[in-house]
Amino acid sequence: MNPSLRVALVFPGQGAQYTGMGRDIYDAFPAARAVFDLADKVLGFAISRLCFEGPDDELRQTAVAQPAIVTFSLALLAAIRQSSWPITAEYTAGHSLGEYSALAAAGAVSFAEVIWLARRRGELMQRVVDKNSGAMSAVFGLDRSSLETICQETGVFIANYNSADQTVLSGHPSSVQAASALARERGARRVAPLRVGGAFHTPMMISAARSLATAIGQIKWADPSPPVIANTTGMPIFRISNVKKELARQLTHPVRWQESVETMIAMGINTFVEIGPGQVLTGLIRHSCPTTRALSLSKSATLSKYLTKGLAA
Repeated sequence: MNPSLRVALVFPGQGAQYTGMGRDIYDAFPAARAVFDLADKVLGFAISRLCFEGPDDELRQTAVAQPAIVTFSLALLAAIRQSSWPITAEYTAGHSLGEYSALAAAGAVSFAEVIWLARRRGELMQRVVDKNSGAMSAVFGLDRSSLETICQETGVFIANYNSADQTVLSGHPSSVQAASALARERGARRVAPLRVGGAFHTPMMISAARSLATAIGQIKWADPSPPVIANTTGMPIFRISNVKKELARQLTHPVRWQESVETMIAMGINTFVEIGPGQVLTGLIRHSCPTTRALSLSKSATLSKYLTKGLAA
């Protein structure tokens, strides 16, 4: 591996899923196939079939999408580790749900237990959605101060600080609608409602967070190595106790993704490798930090290219 490359592995969250994801990886890499087979056994149903065949409506359900994304991300990671091209990462990080994949990549939790925990997280969040509807909208091109003022005026929350240009609002549907209208009036370039039914990363998720804390306590954890950059602080986590607190806190607090990326760059990272479906995080990193290299590994052909030519290709 090129010694000038200083690498962080990043993992996407809910919304990145798509029908057909992982089929080519499953067919091409025995280690990836083993992860999908493990997930089917752990969950007690064929999450692999839902990844490969859908239907879309079922794959989008929170309780299905979350373990599906984690399974696919870890299958890709297993394929990389199976190869003669091991990536030596100095940090891992994940956006929201992706933090679970990042922790598994850092050795803090086993693949089997993190897949189970992702399913449990999705179930708990879905339970809140079924009782209390929520909404989320992405706002583009409006500064943080203006958005925080809008939140104070409308009672919504900032759920994701994704980049210098993109922030996500979350809350009751009527409040998010009002906040979105104000954002447009005050200069937002675009406001895009997200296809979710819940007010994720807000105090509206407190009941899910409490139950999730119980589930987290049932799992065997280890200190992450390399360190994981925490969603809620944008700073490295080194100890088990902080991992447990972070995962429970994450459901009710905003994802500070821009700060997480900036922390890793300040620590010397110059190459981000996104492992999982799509390339949302790659796009966010490139937009916020155009001089920093970011690439996405989600397809067998792309993975094979880098396995053959190296990460500098």
